[in-house]
Amino acid sequence: MGNKDYEYPASMNVESRKTHPVEIPPPQPFFKSLKNTVKETLFPDDPLGQFKNQPPCKKFILGLQYLFPIFEWGPRYTLDFFKSDLIAGITIASLAIPQGISYAKLANLPPILGLYSSFVPPLVYAVMGSSRDLAVGTVAVASLLISSMLGDEVNPTENPTLYLHLAFTATFFTGIFEAALGIFRLGFVVDFLSHATIVGFMGGAATVVILQQLKGLLGLDHFTQSTDVISVLRSVFTQTHEWRWESAVLGFCFLFYLLGSRFLSQKRAKLFWISAMAPLMSVILGTIFVYFTHAEKHGVQVIGELKKGLNPVSIMDLSFGAPYLSTAIKTGIITGVVSLAEGIAVGRSFAMFKNYHIDGNKEMIAFGMMNIVGSCTSCYLTTGPFSRSAVNFNAGCKTAVSNIVMALAVMVTLLVLTPLFHYTPLVVLSSIIISAMLGLIDYNAAIHLWHVDKFDFLVCISAYFGVVFASVEIGLVIAVALSLLRVLLFVARPRTLVLGNIPDSKIYRNVEQYTNTDTVPGVLILDLGAPIYFANASYLRERISRWINDEEDKLNSTLQYVILDMGAVGNIDTSGISMLEEVKKNLDRRDLKLVLANPGAEVTKKLNKSKFIETIGQEWIFLTVGEAVESCNYMLHSCKPKSAIDGSFSNNV
Repeated sequence: MGNKDYEYPASMNVESRKTHPVEIPPPQPFFKSLKNTVKETLFPDDPLGQFKNQPPCKKFILGLQYLFPIFEWGPRYTLDFFKSDLIAGITIASLAIPQGISYAKLANLPPILGLYSSFVPPLVYAVMGSSRDLAVGTVAVASLLISSMLGDEVNPTENPTLYLHLAFTATFFTGIFEAALGIFRLGFVVDFLSHATIVGFMGGAATVVILQQLKGLLGLDHFTQSTDVISVLRSVFTQTHEWRWESAVLGFCFLFYLLGSRFLSQKRAKLFWISAMAPLMSVILGTIFVYFTHAEKHGVQVIGELKKGLNPVSIMDLSFGAPYLSTAIKTGIITGVVSLAEGIAVGRSFAMFKNYHIDGNKEMIAFGMMNIVGSCTSCYLTTGPFSRSAVNFNAGCKTAVSNIVMALAVMVTLLVLTPLFHYTPLVVLSSIIISAMLGLIDYNAAIHLWHVDKFDFLVCISAYFGVVFASVEIGLVIAVALSLLRVLLFVARPRTLVLGNIPDSKIYRNVEQYTNTDTVPGVLILDLGAPIYFANASYLRERISRWINDEEDKLNSTLQYVILDMGAVGNIDTSGISMLEEVKKNLDRRDLKLVLANPGAEVTKKLNKSKFIETIGQEWIFLTVGEAVESCNYMLHSCKPKSAIDGSFSNNV
């Protein structure tokens, strides 16, 4: 039974019941509207707001402080701050030196590059970075990516010079990519790496890194360049005759020491320094052991000679010629995305603890500049690793001066102490890497994802298995593809809900969530849960039609009105408007009335420009669902059925 079965009194209309009319926003010039859209997209934090109504001299100072935050907090720096930063800097240096050497070996680069990369980039970040707690350095996952992606094109053993130059070039492109994202305010690109993606990817990469360290633990001379678990295990178990028990025993002893010190530090937070100092102590003890026992003559491999001196200039080593330029660019972009996601996430986490804000785009510029400068000074990719930053945070750092102290400590090491690393066993470096990587396999986070969101768990586990059983790049592609698929599903298949009235109120909520809600006789209320675009317009049209069919199939259905709650529809395009027009035509054929409730300003403006408001009638657009239902009820109860009128007329005759 539709609206044609009712006779509406001429003196009564919907407009007489409406107390809060929906207003159409005033028109705006196109360029002004475009400017506002661009501003909200690229400048949500309004970084230029501080420059308003300031004299030129003040604007120059503010600009300098924006580009180089050290000029903002530097004048307020105190001796007490320096004492804290000095302790923190020395502490993270004790971790940075062995980790730098270890991760450089992981990337199949000369070990000295790990020290170079812990000297120049931290100085650049201290000047340009906005985080007080981030400790800059090399990271295992990026090192693995460099080893995997560049190793597919150039064998680091057969052509070490070309491999080294490509590593510098990839780092240069990483810096260009990161800085460009920050300058053009495109940091939201990194947001496509969801939390689930990062958990799975990091866990998979950590597993691969751990398996690859079997080469160092077992003292193998030859090892596969592949990163998948099948190739690694095949390489290990086909060379059982080359296993060195001396190396394995030494490695597991140091691994037990490292894990034990971490366990102790986790149990007692004040003993964090034990875990922080453990890698350096392992290097010292391992070097002393090898030196006095001559273990290098019994199958224990050592680092060998490290050159003394500071970073040599490498700008002339950047390779921009064919045929490897595309490989360097691809490696730079992928490692840049991963390192940005890790560095910014770590920085924001510690900033939250200390209740201050860091600018993500500013951080990207800082990361980009330190990698550009680093690529020209014999460094490879650096970012803000979690382990080093956690030690910096726990050591009580106050500002980025802790990075400067760390860099100076590394400088002293480069100038004076590098000969002492000659007898450092590689198996100790493998133990350090394994210990660090075990902390990246966050199985608790995976379990949490399973309990909260099964699709996120699928993304996480797909990333993990993609990295472990295929390759690091394939795992990352699978994880990002699944994350993008979920975004598309959210857009293309938005939730539509039937709303009911909560008793003794004018509140309308999802009938499945609130089972005590009352349905409104003759009225179907649908909540559209997303902006209406070309991607979901057809789905919404079919879904609305199915809701209406389901409602009309119910016994004693007297459906007269369909109310669409537009509160969650932040925007609409021409395809969405066409969909609403089709819905209205379909309802008209069924003798049902379409009613809109709570449309936003942008939606109302576009509906008005497309003449849809004129088509539906402005009296059928309401500010709230409550007002829409009230008016529909008013019409239902004040209008007489035509059959009653016709019967009365025949009786009188």
